[in-house]
Amino acid sequence: MTPFSDEATPNLARIIVVMGVSGCGKSSVGAALAGRLRKPFLDADDYHPPSNIEKMSRGEPLTDDDRWPWLDQFSQVLTDHADEHGTVVSACSALRRAYRDRMLTAAKEPVLFVYLQGSRKQIADRLKVRIDHFMPAALLDSQFSTLEPPGAGENVLEVDIGPPVEAVVQSVLEGLSETAARE
Repeated sequence: MTPFSDEATPNLARIIVVMGVSGCGKSSVGAALAGRLRKPFLDADDYHPPSNIEKMSRGEPLTDDDRWPWLDQFSQVLTDHADEHGTVVSACSALRRAYRDRMLTAAKEPVLFVYLQGSRKQIADRLKVRIDHFMPAALLDSQFSTLEPPGAGENVLEVDIGPPVEAVVQSVLEGLSETAARE
């Protein structure tokens, strides 16, 4: 685990977004993390409009114009769930800084991004065995070309995807505990 981007300490937040390219394990890690925290889990993929799903199913990358309304709506849903449950965990690719900034603006509060880092080979191997998902492996190159890893000034916890899901979740929990101890 690389606990913190640029040696900065992330701030705890009511909204936790597990992010990264398609196939990195966002949904699996996010759901497991939510379970360990006993908080709700929301997958941004469930909030895509049908037009976005159809486009990705055809192997076409989304444009920013496709993403903006989806990110705004999903961020509001996250805020509503955080208001109701205290904390919410989600999975959302949030590949570009502009997308993460858009989520922050729409949420109107801090968001902690948990960035799942993995090599292109690791993720390609995972996508080969994934079934029943609208995002085809053919879009992996576009995912990596779009990715802007979190950097300076972002509230992020970086975690390596190499270990099994439970070990990744444990790394996230340890990072959250370290953060809580510093506040």
